[in-house]
Amino acid sequence: MQGRFWTLITSVFSHNMFIHFLMNMFVLSSFGPVLERLLGSRRFIMVYFIAGVFSSFCHALVSAMLLGQPDLPALGASGAVSAVILIFSFLFPKNTILIFGLIPVPALWGAVLFIGLDVWGLVAQAEGGGLPIGHGAHLGGAFTGIIYYYFFLRRKNAYLA
Repeated sequence: MQGRFWTLITSVFSHNMFIHFLMNMFVLSSFGPVLERLLGSRRFIMVYFIAGVFSSFCHALVSAMLLGQPDLPALGASGAVSAVILIFSFLFPKNTILIFGLIPVPALWGAVLFIGLDVWGLVAQAEGGGLPIGHGAHLGGAFTGIIYYYFFLRRKNAYLA
């Protein structure tokens, strides 16, 4: 809102809590290498970067327009990691993933649950409650992953199966 557009980039590489950093890196290291092998390093980094910037933008937009808090800060790679999770889930919908590292579910169901929790959390925040989580960023990253899959990978995925 103040013209400091670079913060859409820098926020993706900053964290204010070590546990948040660890969670993002655990998830990224679980799904990222598979996608990097499929997409190639250059394309993977490009998708990750675009998802991170778009998710930061979505957080800023949701904070200002829906929550009425344009100065609500956000840090972390969660939005970019959300894109990675969604792309993986669409490419390998039947692969088992572990929710919270414990509960086995098919990847596509895990992605649906992830999106559902973020929608629920965003509604709670809009009503004045909820947790201090960047649901707008998560959903922006998830949206980026879905769009990337449908426009760039869906036809290629038919050959992977």
